[in-house]
Amino acid sequence: MTAEITIPKSAAKMTGATDPALAGFAGPAARLNLIGLTRPELSDAVAALGVPPRQRKMRVSQLWRWIYNRGAGSFDAMSDLGKALRQALADSHSIGRPAIATTQQSTDGTIKWLLRLADGNDIEMVYIPDQDHGALCISSQVGCTLNCRFCHTGTMPLVRNLTAGEILGQFMLARDCLDDWPDADGLRKISTIVMMGMGEPLLNYDNVAKALAIIMDMEGIALSRRSITLSTAGLVPAMERCGRELRVNLAVSLHAVTDLVRDQLVPLNRRYPLAELIQACRDYPSANNARRITFEYVMLQEVNDSLEDAHELVRLLRGIPAKINLIPFNPWPGAPYECSSNNRIHRFAAILNDAGYAAPVRTPRGRDIMAACGQLKSASEKTPALRRRPG
Repeated sequence: MTAEITIPKSAAKMTGATDPALAGFAGPAARLNLIGLTRPELSDAVAALGVPPRQRKMRVSQLWRWIYNRGAGSFDAMSDLGKALRQALADSHSIGRPAIATTQQSTDGTIKWLLRLADGNDIEMVYIPDQDHGALCISSQVGCTLNCRFCHTGTMPLVRNLTAGEILGQFMLARDCLDDWPDADGLRKISTIVMMGMGEPLLNYDNVAKALAIIMDMEGIALSRRSITLSTAGLVPAMERCGRELRVNLAVSLHAVTDLVRDQLVPLNRRYPLAELIQACRDYPSANNARRITFEYVMLQEVNDSLEDAHELVRLLRGIPAKINLIPFNPWPGAPYECSSNNRIHRFAAILNDAGYAAPVRTPRGRDIMAACGQLKSASEKTPALRRRPG
C-alpha cells in the first residue's frame, strides 16, 4: 500500500524559453494546485503562463485528460505538452493530492486512510471492497456541525469546509493507491462514490457540486451520476437544488419516525422537522422507481427499533420510491447508545419487507479499524490561524 503520494517539484527555472506558447511567461509564481479547477479556471492558469488565446482550448483539453482521465502525478508525464510549457507548469503549479498520515486495513478488506491537508488538518476516507469492485466514502468537511448523537464525527467541532480540490483529491489519491486509473480491460476497483464521510455535504454544496461535476465529466474521470450517492441529514433547502443540478442518488439519514426522537438523534430536525423533510423527499427531482431514495436508519436498542416504529416508518414513506438501509449501530468510545439485538433488527426489517420495501440489514464493514458508518473522526480542532501549520 502506498504510504504517501509525492508530486516532484521542478528544480530548474525557465530561462529564455523560445516556445511561442510561453512568450509572455514571466517566471515562477505561487504554486497553485490544478486539481479541482474547471476548464475556464485552467484556461486562466495557462493564460497566466503566456499561452496565446488560439492555443488555450487545446492546452486545457490536454491538461484535463492528463489530470482527470489519466491521473498524471507529474507534469513531466504530459508528453504532448511542449517541454517549456511543462517546465513552466512545474515551476508555478502542482497536481498534488492530500498526504497520507496513516493507512489501516480491516480483516474484511476495508481500507481507511487518515489524510493530512495542506493546512495541517486531517480527514478520513474509506474504501469498501466488494469482489471485483468497491465503494469509496469521501469526506466533505473537516469535522461536522450537526452533532448527531449516534455519530462519532458529530463529537468533533466543524473546522472548515473542504475545497473542491480537496474533495476531488481524495478520489484521485484512492485511485493512485489502488492502481485504479484507466486500463485496457476497463475494470475499476472504485465503482461507486458515497458522499458519506466526515461532514454534511449540502452545507458545502458549491464545493461538493464542483468536485462531482468534474468526476462526472465524460472527458475526464467519467463516473456516471448513477454511481454517486450523496447523503444528507436533512438540509431541506438544498435538497431540491441537488436533485435538479447534480441529479445524483440521494440518501437521507432518517433514523427516527417522530420529531421527539429525531430532535434528539439528529438536532438538525429542530430546524427542518420530519414533515418538511419527507415533503422534500417527495419533491426530489430525480427520484423514481428506478432511482429510489435511500433512507438510512441506524438501529439503536430501545430508542427507535420497536415494531410500532417500523409500522410508522411504512406510513411515513408511503408513496415515496424508497429503499431503507437498516444499519446496526457501530460503537465508538463513549457512545451513548447500544446496537439493537439481531432478533429486534430482523423483526423490524420483516415489517418493512412485508410492506413492499427493500430493507437490507447492512453488514458492518471495517469496525475493527473504526471505519464503519458513524465511526469516522480525526484529531483536527478549530485553532487560530497563526497556530496552524502544514503537516
